[in-house]
Amino acid sequence: MWFYNNLNTDVAVDLGTANTLIYIKGQGIILNEASIVAIDRRTDKVLAIGNNALTMHEKTHNNIKTVRPLKDGVIADFEMAEQLIRGLIRKVQTGWIKTIRQMVICIPSGTTEVEKRTVRDSAQHAGARKVHLIAEPMAAAIGIGLNVSEPVGNMIVDIGGGTTEIAVIALNGIVVDESLRVAGNEIDTAILSHFKHYHNFVIGQRTAERMKQEIGSAAPMEPEMELSIKGQDSSTGMPKVQVFTSEEVRRALSQVITNICSAVSACLEKTSPELGADILERGIMLTGGGALLYGIDAAIRNRVDVPVYIADDPLTAVVRGTGKILEDVSSYSDILL
Repeated sequence: MWFYNNLNTDVAVDLGTANTLIYIKGQGIILNEASIVAIDRRTDKVLAIGNNALTMHEKTHNNIKTVRPLKDGVIADFEMAEQLIRGLIRKVQTGWIKTIRQMVICIPSGTTEVEKRTVRDSAQHAGARKVHLIAEPMAAAIGIGLNVSEPVGNMIVDIGGGTTEIAVIALNGIVVDESLRVAGNEIDTAILSHFKHYHNFVIGQRTAERMKQEIGSAAPMEPEMELSIKGQDSSTGMPKVQVFTSEEVRRALSQVITNICSAVSACLEKTSPELGADILERGIMLTGGGALLYGIDAAIRNRVDVPVYIADDPLTAVVRGTGKILEDVSSYSDILL
């Protein structure tokens, strides 16, 4: 039995648009890398996966291209998704060559049956014998320690890279949900577009992400901040350095933040009065990388007039929940998709 267990492993995967996190049964979270693959255009050979591929992103020549297999939270490139899952799991497999006995993968709550089948197929082609799917907001709720089996309403807003997942959960089920394909990547795109349109200043995606992380906000900052950015003057094509303020970045993000707040409001409007009363008492919990944007909790609270809290370690909430399910799959069979 010992020998058999050493040859088999159980894996939980938070397969995200921006990052993929992997949890190994009995070991915890052991990998967090970018969801990106670098390939040779001439041979279609995979050159790098994860963070190694990210270092090449936006710096490649004609013979190399970088691919993000997921778009808006779902698989857009089946073959590259398989390569991504296989490559990242290979990074965490040590010692004996192990097979994957079972894999739990979280997916957006609005995923279609076709998209679910694509995720299952990718995981199975990457070596998983048995694949379980779980909705992201449910995994996030479990990850932050909520008792999802209670007859009490809990509201989760998981702001990831490709989607914002909003759900009201009670009695092991999602009662009301909104899956908005507006999240972290859309914030980066808004920054890119704003500075190109209003300042003739062109920056790359990684620079936009840095601006979001360092001076991005959804509410006024005290004090407001500045950041020196290297980019390109679109009128001359020459590289240049320019200083931007947090107020300017906030203007760039305003429409995206409005869209997220509107989706939260719409979800609450569809919630029954009894569950709404529970949420008013317990508050809305924010998870995902987008929860780290300064003032996002205040922006949502001002819109819906309900307490809003940022979960501890929001970045890993989904994979921690997926990992808890992996550790005791039979106890969570009612909530698996």
